[in-house]
Amino acid sequence: MKLLYAQGHPLKVTHVVTFQDFLDQFTQSCYIAPIPRICERMKKLELKPIADFLFEVGMLKRTPRSGFQFLGSGGETVAEHSLRCAVIGYTLAKMNGNISTDRVALMCLFHDLVEARTGDLNYVNKRYVVADEESALKDMTVGLPFGDEIRDYTREFNEKQSTEALYANDADQLEMILELKELGDLGNRYAGEWITAAVKRLRTEDGKRLARSILNTDFSAWWFKEKDDDWWVHAGKNDQSEK
Repeated sequence: MKLLYAQGHPLKVTHVVTFQDFLDQFTQSCYIAPIPRICERMKKLELKPIADFLFEVGMLKRTPRSGFQFLGSGGETVAEHSLRCAVIGYTLAKMNGNISTDRVALMCLFHDLVEARTGDLNYVNKRYVVADEESALKDMTVGLPFGDEIRDYTREFNEKQSTEALYANDADQLEMILELKELGDLGNRYAGEWITAAVKRLRTEDGKRLARSILNTDFSAWWFKEKDDDWWVHAGKNDQSEK
C-alpha cells in the first residue's frame, strides 16, 4: 500500500498495476465520477497512418521549388520554404497584434504539404497543368485524428478570406522576396523583376512594410555589418606574420 495525497488528505492506493488502475482507485477514493478508461482509447488510436504521414512530410525535404530553374540561379526545397514562411507568418501576426499567431503560423506550415504528392508547380507549369490538390490532400491526411484540422487550415489559406489567411499568404510571398533579394544581391539581374511581381501580390499593410525593410537591407548585413573589423582578417588571433 502507498500513501498519496489528494487535496491535502492522505489517499490509500493499493494493487496499482497500470496507470488506469491508479486513476480508477483515485476517483473512487475522492468520490468523483469515474474517469473514462483512457488506456483503452489509446490502444484504439491507430498510429500507422500517423507514421505514414510523417514519412510523407519528409518528402518535402527532397521536393524542389521549381521556379528557380527559370530564374537561372538559387534553389530551395518546399520544406525550407515552409519553415521560414511559418516564422515570417508568426512575425507578421505579432506585428498586427490582434490576430491569432497560431492560426497564421500553422497555415504557413501546412499550406504546401500537398506538394509532397503533387510537386511544386511554378507559374509556367500552371499554364498547362492543374493539380488536383483537394484529392491529394484528402488522401494524404486520411486516417489522421487531426486530418480535418490540416485540411481546414489549408482551405482557409487558399480561400484568402480571413485576416489570418491574408497574413499567411503575405508570409508566403515574403519568403520568396527574401530569397530573391539574396539572389539579386549576389548578381542575378532577373531577380528584381520577380520581386516586383511578388510585391504586387502582398495584401496587408504589415506585409508591405516588411517588404520595404527587406528590400532596403543587404542580405549579409546581419552578420557582416562591420566589414573593416580586424576579426574578419585574423578571427581573433594575433597576427604572427611579417608586416
